Amino acid sequence: MIDIHGLQKSFGDHVVLKDIHMHIDKGSVVALLGPSGSGKSTLLRCVNLLTIPDRGSIRVGTHEMTYSGDATRLPGDRALARFRANTGMVFQHFNLFPHMTVLQNVMEGPLTVRRTPKASAREQAYTLLAKVGLQDKADQHPAQLSGGQKQRVAIARALAMQPQVMLFDEVTSALDPELVGEVLGVIRDLAADGMTMILVTHEMSFAREVADQVCFMRDGVVLESGAPQDVIDHPQHAATQQFFSRYHAGQTA
Repeated sequence: MIDIHGLQKSFGDHVVLKDIHMHIDKGSVVALLGPSGSGKSTLLRCVNLLTIPDRGSIRVGTHEMTYSGDATRLPGDRALARFRANTGMVFQHFNLFPHMTVLQNVMEGPLTVRRTPKASAREQAYTLLAKVGLQDKADQHPAQLSGGQKQRVAIARALAMQPQVMLFDEVTSALDPELVGEVLGVIRDLAADGMTMILVTHEMSFAREVADQVCFMRDGVVLESGAPQDVIDHPQHAATQQFFSRYHAGQTA
């Protein structure tokens, strides 16, 4: 479903991603773990081209983009929109439209981008809100919702575009601890449904439970990748061992 080869990204003199290679099968869940500033979120944003790579190639489904460092050969807006239509992305800070109801937020993408008939978009939106447990909130506005509810609406809104891949960037980090579980529950259900997903998260126990593959990043490179039980429980690299030692200490405390 996803192939990444030789991906590089710098901001000025600061190199954020260094020659990233990654293969993700259809239906797999990949967790990107590592310290802050390791390049996890930048990698995720490169997958749907919210951040344009300097070099390398990205394939999502049958759509591929290749970057050679030549700024004169960058794809146009239409090509970017076609590529991004394959991915749904959910951010740390919801990004809901405050003037729209929950139902309108979920309908907006299909109506304006896919030109879906209004009745069909409404029916699909109700179905997705039921999927995330919020059908009864359809007529409310984001200001009336808790953080966990807002994030679940954001997930429904991304799903409304019928993406092949879902990308989650620290979607629980802005939530109060008691609200984290309801959002992770939705992601857990999506994994059970076979949705291909990449998660940037600090929820180690959740990553260990749900992910098929864990990639540990540091300083713009993937130091270790493999099954969660291997990378989290039996890391091989010294930096990986140090990072997960705090998690394991908390588990035994």
